[in-house]
Amino acid sequence: MTRRIDEIASEIVRLQSELDREILKRRKSLGWALHKDLVAFEHGVTMEHRRLRLGVAAFLAGAPILTVLTAPVIYSLILPLALIDLWASAYQAICFRAYRLPRVQRRDYLVFDRSSLAYLNWIEGLNCGFCEYANGVAAYVREIASQTEQYWCPIKHALKITHPHKRYQDFVEYGDAGGYRARLDRLREALRTGVGVEDLSEPQTPSVPLKS
Repeated sequence: MTRRIDEIASEIVRLQSELDREILKRRKSLGWALHKDLVAFEHGVTMEHRRLRLGVAAFLAGAPILTVLTAPVIYSLILPLALIDLWASAYQAICFRAYRLPRVQRRDYLVFDRSSLAYLNWIEGLNCGFCEYANGVAAYVREIASQTEQYWCPIKHALKITHPHKRYQDFVEYGDAGGYRARLDRLREALRTGVGVEDLSEPQTPSVPLKS
């Protein structure tokens, strides 16, 4: 059963790579590419983007009144988001160092590149910047949390969970007491070295189910 699960997981990874290639083709057809993490548009594309930009007055005139009224509520989230961002960074700086784990690189999750789009007016650009920060912080914190879970409690749930993080499939099956004791150190070492769990040597310890 474990082998079949590994085969399915590998197929998911293969399909994700294929999807990424198709997305890259689509981006090229839209006239832009990345050069050293900088967006470069083909000649004439930026001019067309500016032509399609909606002025602020027209943008506000077409916005539903409830959208305008709820905007302060949305932007009030910047305070708790910034606090979570700061607290999570402090947590991993202290605890991950104690666990001898490499720190999660914040810059890999907080990406701000939509400001290069000339078809956005300044309000749309501000909205995009907020969304980039909010979702970046969420992804950054989730990565820190997933590594913490792998270090302390790498056990799958009995109940199905929606969209588990990328490390979840390597966790020990629910109720597998022997597997948990045998694999815990191995899962922690995988975090420290950055090597896949299956690439580390493992003692052949049989799983021992709990008896009632």
